[in-house]
Amino acid sequence: PSGSLLYPYGPHQGDETNPKHDDGTSEAISLSAPFTFYGKIYQTVFVNNNGVISFDGPVRQYTPDPFPLVDGHPFVAPYWADVDNVLGGDIFYRQTTDPVLLEDISQDITQYFPQNPFTATWALVVTWDHVAYYGSTSEKGNTFQAVLTTDSKMFYIIFNYWDIQWTTGAASDGDAETGLGGTPAHAGFNSGDDTNFYNIPGSQTDAIINITTTSNVKVPGRWVFRVDDFQVTGVDPPQLNNNCWL
Repeated sequence: PSGSLLYPYGPHQGDETNPKHDDGTSEAISLSAPFTFYGKIYQTVFVNNNGVISFDGPVRQYTPDPFPLVDGHPFVAPYWADVDNVLGGDIFYRQTTDPVLLEDISQDITQYFPQNPFTATWALVVTWDHVAYYGSTSEKGNTFQAVLTTDSKMFYIIFNYWDIQWTTGAASDGDAETGLGGTPAHAGFNSGDDTNFYNIPGSQTDAIINITTTSNVKVPGRWVFRVDDFQVTGVDPPQLNNNCWL
């Protein structure tokens, strides 16, 4: 959409598309630029239909657990919930060194982190496009995006929330008609150790539906984190102001 938070995506951008499987996942994606997450270097990621990008192995679990996870899986959860792309929507991903896109990403990150000028050399762009929830009897869909990017020294992840219409699949005790209730979606980062994790405010509560209005970089619907040596930015403590987390 024009004026969108989202970076360009879709088949015309050269994106791969995940299979239409409930709780499905991409094949193993070999990263052309190794990615450092919480101090560990990873060469492989999986794009999981249920709103998770995982390192080392796929994640098929559909009801989110709070972080830190006991199973030690390192992963990034832009919006972990029971997506069913058989019922609707697509999940796209691509690795890119496109100079126009990298320039946009570089400008954005340098604006948010001016003390560390950043010139992206690589990005992985993953987009969940109007994806439905398991058991849905509605037309509701969620559109959100995660971008992993690096200049080979610093590593950032951007979450973009464009349109969030549901929080919960029916197997997570959500309402089949509304996609609400039960155990709502979780957004954040799990390092894989017991100590380091981050939960975006509102995770696993009904308030996560409002994530399109929240931010840690003063851009509603966008959250940006430096993740090589994980640092939380601009969110301690969140202030409630006009019903928006700022």
